This record gives sequence, C-alpha cells and structure tokens, in this order.
Amino acid sequence: RQVLRLIAEGKTNKEVAKCLSISKSTVNIHRTNIMQKLDIHDTVGLVRYSVEKGIIVIDK
Repeated sequence: RQVLRLIAEGKTNKEVAKCLSISKSTVNIHRTNIMQKLDIHDTVGLVRYSVEKGIIVIDK
C-alpha cells in the first residue's frame, strides 16, 4: 500500500525506493505485482484506482 501511495503521488521508482529504504528493483517488483493483481496497465490507472479507493486524496 505504501508503494502504491507513493507511486500515485507521482514519485519515481528511485524516489519510492529511497523513501522506503528498499531497492529500486524491489519497487519495480511491487509495482508489477500490484498492476497484475488489479489488472491495471499504466501509471494513470494506478492513480485512478488510488483516488477511487481513498488511498490518496486530490485537493480541489
């Protein structure tokens, strides 16, 4: 969930890795697994899912 939130906030894999003190390849694995499980094919889809599920909130 942390990886998804940070990606949806617009952070790069490298930035996510640094924030969570994990390797960039671990972030890539998590991103791939999340996208496969949710049947999402791009970052825009991840952001949309995150907003719909309340994982991130967009200020209006």
